[in-house]
Amino acid sequence: MAKVCLDAGHGGEPGAVYKGRKESDDNLALGRAVATELRRHGVIVDETRTEDKTVSLNDRSAFENKGSYDYFISFHRNAFKPEQAKGVETYTYLNPGAKAKGLADKIQAALVGVGFTNRGVKTANFHVLRETKAPAVLMEVGFIDNKGDNQLFDTKRDEIVAAITGAILAQLGIAYSPPTIPPPQQQTGQVLYRVMAGSYAVRENAERQVQKLKAAGFDATIMIFKP
Repeated sequence: MAKVCLDAGHGGEPGAVYKGRKESDDNLALGRAVATELRRHGVIVDETRTEDKTVSLNDRSAFENKGSYDYFISFHRNAFKPEQAKGVETYTYLNPGAKAKGLADKIQAALVGVGFTNRGVKTANFHVLRETKAPAVLMEVGFIDNKGDNQLFDTKRDEIVAAITGAILAQLGIAYSPPTIPPPQQQTGQVLYRVMAGSYAVRENAERQVQKLKAAGFDATIMIFKP
C-alpha cells in the first residue's frame, strides 16, 4: 500500500506574511486537504504537523526518516517583493532520482493547468530535500505577496487540491476519482406544519382576521376548505 509523508511548511512562526496573511496557515490548510483526498484513495498519509505549532527542520526530516515512505512532499508559498513576482515552482534536491523528478514534473504541470504562471521545476539544497530518505519534492504554490496568485489560491482551492492529489496519485500509479457530490435533497414527502388562526363560515370575518394578523406583523392568507 502506498505511503507518503506530507510536510506543511513553517508553523508556530508564520513564514512569509503579506497584509496579515500567513504562509504557515495556507501551507497547513492545503496540506491537510490533500491528505484527506489521498486517504480517500487508500493512501497511507503521515503529516509532520497538523496544527499551528513549530516543527524544526531537523524534526521534520527525523519524522520522515523514522518511516518507510514512497514520497516526502513539502507545501510552501513563495514571497519576493509585493506584486513583483508570481507563479508556481517545484523543487527537488540537487541530484534528484527519477522518482522525485517525475513527481515534481507532474505537480508542476498540474498547478500550471489550474492557472498559475509556470516558473519551472528547479533544484535546491533545502534541508527537507537533502536529509529525507524518500524521494522528496517541495512546492511553492504561488506568491503570497501577489494579489493574483492569492486570488487563484482562494477561488480555485478545490481545483488546486484535486490537481496536487491527482499528480501524486498518478506518480503512485493510482487512478484519481473525483469526490462524489451528493444529489440535492428530494422535497417529495416533506412534512409541513401549518398554523391556523381560526375558521370562519363568513368570508368577511376571515378577511378581517387576516388584516388583523398582517397588522400585527404576521404573514396570513385565506385558504378555502370544503368539509
